[in-house]
Formats: sequence, structure tokens, C-alpha cells
Amino acid sequence: MKQIYMDHNATTPLDREVLDAMMPYLTEHFGNPSSSTHIFGKIARDAVEEARGKVARLINARDADIVFTSGATESDNMAIKGVAWARREEGNHIITCKVEHKAVLDSCKWLEKEGFQVTYLPVDRYAMVDPDDVRKAITDKTVLVSIMHANSEVGTIEPIKEIGEITSERGVAFHCDAVQAVGKIPVDVENLKVDFLSISGHKIYGPKGVGALYIRKRVKMVPLMTGGGQERQRRSGTLNVPGIVGLGKACETAMRDMEKESRRLVALRTRLLEGIMNRIDHVYLNGHPENRIPNNLNLSFDYVEGEGLIMSLKNVAVSSGSACTSQTLEPSYVLRAMGIPDATAHSSVRFGLGKSNSEEDVDYVIDLLEKGVRRLRAISPLV
Repeated sequence: MKQIYMDHNATTPLDREVLDAMMPYLTEHFGNPSSSTHIFGKIARDAVEEARGKVARLINARDADIVFTSGATESDNMAIKGVAWARREEGNHIITCKVEHKAVLDSCKWLEKEGFQVTYLPVDRYAMVDPDDVRKAITDKTVLVSIMHANSEVGTIEPIKEIGEITSERGVAFHCDAVQAVGKIPVDVENLKVDFLSISGHKIYGPKGVGALYIRKRVKMVPLMTGGGQERQRRSGTLNVPGIVGLGKACETAMRDMEKESRRLVALRTRLLEGIMNRIDHVYLNGHPENRIPNNLNLSFDYVEGEGLIMSLKNVAVSSGSACTSQTLEPSYVLRAMGIPDATAHSSVRFGLGKSNSEEDVDYVIDLLEKGVRRLRAISPLV
């Protein structure tokens, strides 16, 4: 039976081009880039710097402002805790929003235990933050604003440029978790006026366990990791050379293919949405109808449990929300923050389209969904 993968917002398969780029650094080029006295170290160091340039070009940054990390969770922690500690004498107030990834929310909660105050901004029914709410929440004690670029569950793209203009005017550091946006839509750190931006390799067909944090020059931040002083004293630890090479290649490939692939994914998403809406009633779109990343579709199916529906799609990989919160039975905190009732939130399914998906896959999934929903509603006490 054919297996169809539609959970690309959770993770993406490793692109063949990326694997080919990584292979020499998993085998023959094993040197430590910090070893400056021999050719083995120089080859590794050159590969890291070439990858740094590829990451920087994707987001219009300076090469020197890219710091490699173990992934987006570390990047988020590094930016939020690092800025908070570096600017503690200036203030103890942080602003974020209720639909951020747990890596951001839990970092903020940890800082609250350390004496910081955090404002969690509300969102509208599309999961959109109002820039005016950011403006009103800033006080003379605010040291950091952290707002994600695109929501991992419902795909809504936040008004980052407008928020960046506000934080820039007020002299407040601005961090953006751009994990779901980078590689799917154009991201330009200069245009957006962000000071910190988190990137993850495995969301863009790169390897797991590697990511990056963009840090604008001269913006203060205390490093979380100390030791050997790698990455210009900003993140100590031996560099993951194969992973970094893979991340660089994934960024290069994303930059090359983004426009064409985005058009293709929007067409597939539209086909999936229209097919479902035409054949199944009582279905609702979660997230912004237009201002959303190309590959995400989040729907609620009344009178069925989302987990039950997912189980009925035996050979199709989809999810009920963010992979990092999929172990809990609680309704999605993102959908709740959007004002969606618990019963409707429990019936949500996230479709994450990607490179491997075709029109045939979409049509097949629509057929399965129609049968699954009909069967589950026939036995549901809620109908």
C-alpha cells in the first residue's frame, strides 16, 4: 500500500542534493574546523564558512551574523534568555503572543521564575497578532519582543514587518521564530527589521539536529553555551560540520526553488481544500484564508474526533497540530487562543504538503477523508 506523507510542517525528508553535499563530511572530510594547524581542519572550516554564506543569502543577512546551533529550540532559547540576561539592568519585561511555539513560551515561563515579567498578547480568530497591541504593550522596562513569522499549526503569517518597525522605533530587541516561513516565503531580515531570527534545518529538507540563529551586529546577547569560544564566542561547542553543510545546501536549494515550489504547493493546497469542501459538509478552515504559508492547511471536521479521523487514514501521515505538542490530549492551545471551541479544536487535522506530494496524492486523500468522516459521523453521539 502506498504511504503518503503530508506532515511536512513537522519535518521534511532529507533532500537527495543535501545528502550528497553532506556525505564527504561524514566520511573523508572529518576534520575539526577549530583545528587551524592542518589541512583537515581547514577543509572543514572552509565548508562551514561556505554554508554560513548560503544561510545568510537566503535571509539577506551578513555571513558574520549567522550562528549555527543544534536547531530552532536552541536558537529560540538562545535569543530569548540571552537578550533577557544581557539587558537585565535596563528592564525585565518581555512581550510575546499566545500562539508561539513551546520553545518560545516555555523560555518565557522560565524567565518569569527568574523575576522577569512577560506579556502574552492575544490573537484574532485567524491567529494574527495586532501590531497596535505590540505598540501598546511596550513599556520603558521592555527589553525584547518575540513573535513568530508563521504559525506552525495553522500557517498564518504574522505582520512581522509592521512589528519590526515598532520595535526598531522604540529601541526594543526583536526576535522572530521563522522556522515555518524560511524557505517557503521570502524572508529578509533587513526589510523585517528583526534582530534575531531562528532557522531549523529539518523544516527545509535539511538534516535534523542543526539550525541557525541570525544575530544583528551590536545587539547585546549573553551566550547560553560557554567553553571553547566557537562561533565568535556566541555559541561554544564543536561544530556539527556535516549538519551545517546540509543546512547550507538546504538553504541554497530553497532559495533556488522557492518561487516555483510555492506556486505548486498553493495549487495543491487549493485542490485539497476545494475537494474536501465540495464533498464533506461541516468543515472549517483554521488560520488566515489568504495570508498563510503555501503548504499548510488546517481544518476542523464537526462531529468527529481529529485523532479518530487521523487513525482512519492508515497510510496517510497527517497530524492534529504541532509535532512538539502531539503527545497531549488537551485541545490545541493555538486553536483555543483563536477562540475556537474545544469540541471544534478536537476535530482539527493539519495537512502539511511538500515536495513529494502530487495531485494524485491529494485526490486519494480527499477520497479517504470522505469515507472516514462518513463512517465516524455514523457512529458519533454528537451528530
